[in-house]
Amino acid sequence: PKQAERALPANLSRESLSHLQKNKTRSYTIIIVALFILTLILILVEISCGVSGFKPLEKIQALFGIGTAQSINSVQAIRMPRAMCAVVSGAGLAIAGAALQSVLENPLASSSTIGISQGAAFGATAGILAIAPWLMPFAPEVSLSLIALCAFIGAMSSSVVVLLFSKLGIDRPESIILVGVALSALWAGASTLFQYFANDIDLAKVIFWHFGDLGRATWLHIKIMALVAIVSIIYFLKNRWNYNALQNGALTAKSLGVSVKKLRLTTVFIASLCAACIVAFVGLINFIGLIAPHIARKLVGCNYCFLLPASAILGSALMLASDIAARMIISPIILPIGAITSFLGAPLFLYLLYKGVKE
Repeated sequence: PKQAERALPANLSRESLSHLQKNKTRSYTIIIVALFILTLILILVEISCGVSGFKPLEKIQALFGIGTAQSINSVQAIRMPRAMCAVVSGAGLAIAGAALQSVLENPLASSSTIGISQGAAFGATAGILAIAPWLMPFAPEVSLSLIALCAFIGAMSSSVVVLLFSKLGIDRPESIILVGVALSALWAGASTLFQYFANDIDLAKVIFWHFGDLGRATWLHIKIMALVAIVSIIYFLKNRWNYNALQNGALTAKSLGVSVKKLRLTTVFIASLCAACIVAFVGLINFIGLIAPHIARKLVGCNYCFLLPASAILGSALMLASDIAARMIISPIILPIGAITSFLGAPLFLYLLYKGVKE
């Protein structure tokens, strides 16, 4: 202890360090609370904006069951599910991206990096173009749930392949990323072949699914996404100190008692499960899992005790803001939310590449 005390700067005592740490904790907590309040405000804006003919105040009142039957139905049956879908999907994709960036030791890691999004796209394409027409004679009302199931199976197939390669000893972060890149190319090629032989009507359905849409999810779908997201968030928060240890390298984490291989595989699987479930119901929404954790790092630092909740809340806020922009830019036409998030994420992606080259 005396040696450690001497190693500290002369003007910085243990009490000063403790006080500094408490101030940081207080500041980061305030930032997270502010982000939460911002998200609540965006939910109200999401509900109140639009061209339904009702005033914003009437829409907010309808949220609590006050007003005409038409306004209450408009808010509670259409707008509120869309807002909740944005909150749940944004939080799930963002916290999954933050966890993947930790265990893969790659700032560009996200659900698309390891082939989850591309696997979901192939599954949805196969469901729309092959499985749904085959089932039509037996079940004329083929619902969205079938397409979502096919997308989920396709997304999880990528995760299973990644985990199988990890079991073979290819568990280094860069190797997992390369497996994901290979799978992405494979799924993209397979989807292209399906689309090449499709008719115009079915091809339009595939393209619409690829755009991403928060309005297609029902309350049941939102509950399923919320359950998976909550379980994933609990697991990630439980391992927040392990992720902190992993920032100093795998060898340091092992010396601190962290089972790095088990942590990496379990995190990849749970993050993949969370992202796959969300993408299956809302379609391809890119870059939320990439940009939310990076913005959170600028606000609360790299301590995963604060980074994980900040990423989840920021993901919800970004998804809500993107959906508001998609609905209001050329209202009453609703733009694809996937395009809006890509416009946000692509510049940051290029900035990260540029920063990496400079370093």
